[in-house]
Amino acid sequence: MKVAIAQINTTIGDFDGNSDKIAEAWRRADEAGAALVVLPELALCGYPPRDLLAKPTFLRQNREALDRLAKRAGKAVAVVGYASANETDSGRPARNSAAVLHNGQVATVRHKTLLPTYDVFDEDRYFEPATGNTPVEILGIKVGITICEDIWSDEVFLHDRRYDRRPAEELTDAGAKLLLNLSASPWSLGKEHSRHVLLSQLSAKCACPLVYCNLVGGNDELVFDGASQYYNGHGVLGASGEMFAEDLLLINTETIKPKSSDTSDDNEKVFRALSLGVRDYLHKCGFASAVIGLSGGIDSAVTAAIAVEALGAANVRGVAMPSQYSSQGSLNDAEALAKALGIEYDIVPIEPVFKSLTTQLGGLFEGLDEDTTEENMQARIRGNILMSMSNKFGSLLLTTGNKSELAVGYCTLYGDMCGGLAVISDLPKTKVYSLAKWINRKHEIIPESTITKPPSAELRPDQLDQDSLPPYDVLDSILEAYVVEGRDAEAIIASGHDEATVERIIRLINVNEYKRRQAAPGIKVTSKAFGVGRRIPVAKRFS
Repeated sequence: MKVAIAQINTTIGDFDGNSDKIAEAWRRADEAGAALVVLPELALCGYPPRDLLAKPTFLRQNREALDRLAKRAGKAVAVVGYASANETDSGRPARNSAAVLHNGQVATVRHKTLLPTYDVFDEDRYFEPATGNTPVEILGIKVGITICEDIWSDEVFLHDRRYDRRPAEELTDAGAKLLLNLSASPWSLGKEHSRHVLLSQLSAKCACPLVYCNLVGGNDELVFDGASQYYNGHGVLGASGEMFAEDLLLINTETIKPKSSDTSDDNEKVFRALSLGVRDYLHKCGFASAVIGLSGGIDSAVTAAIAVEALGAANVRGVAMPSQYSSQGSLNDAEALAKALGIEYDIVPIEPVFKSLTTQLGGLFEGLDEDTTEENMQARIRGNILMSMSNKFGSLLLTTGNKSELAVGYCTLYGDMCGGLAVISDLPKTKVYSLAKWINRKHEIIPESTITKPPSAELRPDQLDQDSLPPYDVLDSILEAYVVEGRDAEAIIASGHDEATVERIIRLINVNEYKRRQAAPGIKVTSKAFGVGRRIPVAKRFS
């Protein structure tokens, strides 16, 4: 059978726009002579729709859109993901479904069996699971339809199995000769390798060809990489779609040429993921341009480079806001970066406003030494300037803080945390440096002095980050162990870290939960990000 795998970029709730994308992919599949076209999980309504699924109107419009789509039928049979209403008297309001469209009708429907409820997923909150699944006959072939998590249940590959059922094996045991998987699998570092191993082992174990169609695009914090794939019944990869771009992949299940799995550089993948996340977040929210505070430091430089890749230089504006503590080197670096990127660049000094504010508060603060209060005042003045520019010009303010700073609270509420999207908030500082060097791989875009100078917030004389924090390689190692791997202090100390340092960093991570709760949404690129996938109480007495 000739099959088209259509990885498309959908917008949540845009039933007409998503339908048009599906219909266009269907048309192209017909032109290519495909007998079957497969589209991603919840392609018709967008993923993840979250609490929109609790609205009856949302589900009704989804079904109406499906019926209209079926009438636009092409020659090929289409398998489309959508959200259906749960028609039973009990359970969750919706089902995560796949519709088989043929000859202008919804020929049949299958529902998702395994509902992920961990990390960024909360599907058990919304969906009623399928209690059974049987193959569908498509053009004389028994086809097993699975949806995303339905294939993530292999006891050999997964050491932390969450399910007793194995839907793919149930379908092949029932006679399926071809497996489909409609997926909306968000990307994080290493995900494509895990996915390749899983799909290869599953297709070989079931002795059945496997078509995997994955969503592409950014939706809020999540980025979906596409990278749809086809494996023959021996677990051999025969086709692979583009990463981080829409693609129509055409395969013949009878003949394949073996293909190697992706081996591109991790920094390239992170850069492309973040660029896609920024582009889609702005455009799907109705913004065309962005504004960024340029300090001359590494974080704002990397953020600006990502924004230019995402939006184009004409749609990015950089603003330097020097104080009496800003070094001339940092100003030079900020200007050089703006020139290299080709973006508009403004300088708005904050010293006059800072002096006025300190004078106004002088009576209240009389007799008290300067401390972090005055440092935070500078950050909040800058935040005010940037938000004013965002309001006046209709540009989204991009925050520039990294994961290391966000973890330990080395950031200012209503100051440098102001903004609509935290672009690199899931990148530890060491990863930011690595990405900066990759950006400069062909020629210098980020000034070399930005990369080599010791990091500093420049909020007091001769300030360096390591006056307050351990070296970033140490901090990031502890952060990875505690936040990502979930290890406790004793285990981290036993791995070779200094006890006092571990205890101090863990305390800072814990006490700064209130700041992270008020942070802008950030784009997830690691296996555990701050945000919707990590739910820690703010008010607590657990250590």
